[in-house]
Amino acid sequence: MNPTRRTVLLAAGAAALMPQLPLPAYASGQAAATATPPYANYWYPDSLPSGTPGTGITWRSLKTWTAASDTDLAFNAAAVPLAARFTPTPANTTARSGQARIQSLVSFGPTSSNPSQGAATADYYALTHWSYLDELVFWGGSSGEGIILAPNAPIVDAAHRHGVPVLGNIFLPPVAYGGQLQWTRDLVQKDAAGHFPLAAQLVAVAAAYGFDGWFVNAETGGGNTALGTDMQGFVSELKSLAAAQGQRVTWYDAMTVNGTVSWQGALNTSNQAFFQAANDMFIDFRWSTSTLAASGTKADGLGRSRYELWAGVDVESNGSNTSVSWDAMVPTTKAHITSVGFYRPEWTRNHLPATRTPGDFHAADDRFWTGRSLDPSMPDSTDPWRAPAVSVADRSTVGGALPFASVFNTGHGLRWYEDGTVTSDAQWNHLGLQDRLPSRRWSVRTTGQRPTVTFDFADAWRGGSSVLVSGALDQPTTLDLYATQLPITGDTVADLTFRTDSGSANVELAVATAEPSTAGAPSPYTYLPVTAPGSGWQTVTVPLTGLSGTLHAIGVRLTATQGPVTWRLGGLAVRDADASPTPAAPANFLISAATGGNLRFAWDAAPGAVRHYTLYRLLPDGTRRFLGGTCQRAFYVGGLTAEQGEQQAWFELRATGELYTASAPVTVAHAW
Repeated sequence: MNPTRRTVLLAAGAAALMPQLPLPAYASGQAAATATPPYANYWYPDSLPSGTPGTGITWRSLKTWTAASDTDLAFNAAAVPLAARFTPTPANTTARSGQARIQSLVSFGPTSSNPSQGAATADYYALTHWSYLDELVFWGGSSGEGIILAPNAPIVDAAHRHGVPVLGNIFLPPVAYGGQLQWTRDLVQKDAAGHFPLAAQLVAVAAAYGFDGWFVNAETGGGNTALGTDMQGFVSELKSLAAAQGQRVTWYDAMTVNGTVSWQGALNTSNQAFFQAANDMFIDFRWSTSTLAASGTKADGLGRSRYELWAGVDVESNGSNTSVSWDAMVPTTKAHITSVGFYRPEWTRNHLPATRTPGDFHAADDRFWTGRSLDPSMPDSTDPWRAPAVSVADRSTVGGALPFASVFNTGHGLRWYEDGTVTSDAQWNHLGLQDRLPSRRWSVRTTGQRPTVTFDFADAWRGGSSVLVSGALDQPTTLDLYATQLPITGDTVADLTFRTDSGSANVELAVATAEPSTAGAPSPYTYLPVTAPGSGWQTVTVPLTGLSGTLHAIGVRLTATQGPVTWRLGGLAVRDADASPTPAAPANFLISAATGGNLRFAWDAAPGAVRHYTLYRLLPDGTRRFLGGTCQRAFYVGGLTAEQGEQQAWFELRATGELYTASAPVTVAHAW
């Protein structure tokens, strides 16, 4: 056994069954294809650069792409549909609904060699503040690799769980960065009928990969009016075709109607036609208070919403230390002027030293999105950084039918936990495994000392993280967790999984069946005692006795009986009392390609609702080791080696349901 991995015992007898299972055709010696790591895809519109690509780079033409020939499609196709959102009563008196929203342009990794399904490191931009985002752009592209990027599936799955659409990126680079005007002409080429074939191709890619449209950034200079006219026609047709598939198009303020590149910093006659052709527009950073005001007025006059204009804020270098003319976009004393477009907010990770931890990243990210107070219910009015939580009402997707469950998994971790036990000591990231997370981080109500509340990675119930509350708790302290719209009856219960690490506290479940009376007011909670006589991780089921209608908010109230207190929340579920459904097992589990210890796995989806799939290695001593999880129907594992005396390696796959119940296993073998 690998001494760096800890394992958990299999169910009794499972190891004994392994030799009796039939080997698949592959494991019996049938040749399999080469197993290569899957990466996020990228293309040129049509013609390729001269010369040869660099190491690890594959030059591809979008024009010749087909889903049938895309060997990595199963790894890159998102599986989670875009969730519906609702806006609860705002957490404070300055956050507004129905006005400015937030767009983020994020580079999650390099253009080439960007893993399709996470990687063996916790050092990742694991975005969690989805409740303030309205659109995410998968930023990237380079003249030497490819200039059209499809987002990788984990990002789309996490965003969709939180109701955020994700756009792929079309980057026509400036000449100074290797841009070639021919690529722009390739993109807007017409067929004999006068249509734009690459517009249809882009829509087909987004549909096959399961993301939500395209961000068009034409920055290659040297064009003329004819090219500008063709670009307008292309964007218009792209938007029309996209709309039929539920997709959208955002235009970047660079190319003007005469085909030249001239960043306006405004909506005006030079780019109005592109705004009209698209769903919305990112206004370049050159804006001023007056140009944004004029832009909003122009959008109104065109019969469009001024909040379809994203005023660009470049935070790549200074993040939450950036000086911004906030009143030009989101004034506090009058209606918002435009929406906000953040360029490269992954600064919250990138500016940290190489020794950064997930906790370091989340501390910086909370500062960026919530503000200096780190509490959206109590924003700091003196903070020069006007965080989104100060201006923008949060939104939630925790609605619809039961059940709902979360183990507060942020999508990365230092280890992998199951039922409080480490099943892999390896670091990991995979945003597709991220839970629906609390939208108001962290809203705490107390008349005593405010505790520290964070995502913590030192221990977890499931996944890689838990919620850690530490402080005196000298007065009853209520932690808001979720704004919800969940139906409840006399049979509805809530499951709370928690552990007290030091001190002791009375725990109560806080539930509200009505909205707060006004913005910033506390939820009208009813407090239900949580009886927990034991120690260590405990799961307590609390009947929502006497409550009915709609659950609008859920949280916890802690009161120290011996302080200070360190208390850890590992899981929360709301379900019908008799509901703990076990998902069906996936089918046709096989190794689709193998090269030594590099394996590609594939399977057919389990019928019914599945949260994700988990893959394990079954070891000769009767233990099992977690290898990874995914929402897709394929997974790649590299660098495996035979255990001592092992002639063949056995692998187990299970489907995981909404309540984290696991299906029966299916297995496959790999002969060494």
